Amino acid sequence: MIKNEHEYQVTKKWAEKFARSILTVRQNEEKRQNDPDGWQLLQDSYHSQLKTLQDELAEYETLISHDPNQPVILNLDDINKLSTLLIKARIAFKLTQKELADLCDRTEDQIKAYEEENYNNATFLDFLAVIDALGIQLQSGRFCASLDEFYQERLAVARQPDNFGDQIPTSS
Repeated sequence: MIKNEHEYQVTKKWAEKFARSILTVRQNEEKRQNDPDGWQLLQDSYHSQLKTLQDELAEYETLISHDPNQPVILNLDDINKLSTLLIKARIAFKLTQKELADLCDRTEDQIKAYEEENYNNATFLDFLAVIDALGIQLQSGRFCASLDEFYQERLAVARQPDNFGDQIPTSS
């Protein structure tokens, strides 16, 4: 899963490299003639890797193009991947890690560390604080994330140019 712009750019470069490699292997007639199974295996493995990278790029592009004022519907096929929902919701709401940290009363370094480790290093209370800030709920068997009015107000204050998130209102 792509979690930020840097990872997105790196993934794009790798996808381009795999696309070029596919062309190089396809043009290698000597390998194709001498080892057709190996040639096909190499082609298939490069295509598989390219498809995976393209899927990740498409998912990230969908998330960053999401209207942050609209709820996010997130599908989850494995409860062990619940942490990816938190990251996807943050991206779809166009929240920086610092902004999310402000919303859930954590530090930016904590949020960065949680995302790097897919929240495996977060306490249950930290996990719940992020879920609450992102408004993640289970509705009709699907997860829905929606920033409620309280958190929208906190975010607006945090995003003010002269405010660095240290004057966040504590009530609606």
